[in-house]
Amino acid sequence: MRKNSNLGLWLVALALVAGTCFAQDALPPKFYKLDFSVKEVEAGRVLNSRTYSAVVSTEVVNGPQSCSMRTGSRVPYSTTGPGIGSGQYSYLDLGVNIDCRAVKELAGQLTLYVLADISSIAQEPTPSPSLPPFVRQNRWSSVVIVPLKKPTVLFSSDDLTTKHQMQLELTATPII
Repeated sequence: MRKNSNLGLWLVALALVAGTCFAQDALPPKFYKLDFSVKEVEAGRVLNSRTYSAVVSTEVVNGPQSCSMRTGSRVPYSTTGPGIGSGQYSYLDLGVNIDCRAVKELAGQLTLYVLADISSIAQEPTPSPSLPPFVRQNRWSSVVIVPLKKPTVLFSSDDLTTKHQMQLELTATPII
């Protein structure tokens, strides 16, 4: 019986040593600069463009989230009707939110999960001053694969009220 318990201890010790050696041989993390461009396009011509950048790593730290970008405004609107002094307001969070995770290099390309939410006040006039403003929103999410150092359109969608198209483009550049 004692031989079996010693054998078991040896197997456990061997597994721990092997696991430690394997962890030390893991590849070091790689870093990439991600340049996102949000473009409003009509008939192939860029009408408006905004750029958002972040540096990400292939290393997983505290969960799968690699980057999170938030930029925008909180826009107040009256919830009690027109008039000054009513005192009842709510807020719309408008702007650009981009999340990336699960960043990996695969055969000279970068694969990652991207979630983008882009919202703004629509240009159309509100039918009544007592109503909150109309909000235009584009929301996309997907696992994508992009070539390195080459701009790639990840998502695009048509505006429902105009001939404009909203596009999200990504350029991933390795940092050496």
